[in-house]
Amino acid sequence: MNEPTPTAIHRRVAGLRAGTDPTLVARLPVGWVVLGDPQVLDGYCLLLPDPVVPHLNALGAPARTAFLAAMAAFGDVLQAECGAVRINYAIFGNVEPALHAHLFPRRHDEPAVRATAQPWAWDWTIAPPFSEAVHGPLRERLRRAVLRAMPGALA
Repeated sequence: MNEPTPTAIHRRVAGLRAGTDPTLVARLPVGWVVLGDPQVLDGYCLLLPDPVVPHLNALGAPARTAFLAAMAAFGDVLQAECGAVRINYAIFGNVEPALHAHLFPRRHDEPAVRATAQPWAWDWTIAPPFSEAVHGPLRERLRRAVLRAMPGALA
């Protein structure tokens, strides 16, 4: 049987396992929470499953429920810590065919042109890449909040 071609999600999870991904927010029982790179919106995060699976429906019912529950629980943390009015959640897997969830904290003060647009309509090429100096404090604040709010989370 042929092994699937590793995706960016596979490579990112391998980096997280190796301790080399600086965007790590926390390890959860279902996978990893990381800051998005680039930071197309301040606080943009992803939930990456571990082990990596092709899509949500590849998980059994208990694992699927756990992944979605962790996504929503982290959304609560993200909303509170970023002062967001809501969190936009997205699971596609069309470009990178491996399960991963995008979480976008949406705020009252977004420019009108962006406020009603979905994030893939934005110009991601002008978004700032992850920077320890710029985004490290937010990552640490999110990490502390996750450790307080989500049982089983690890730094």
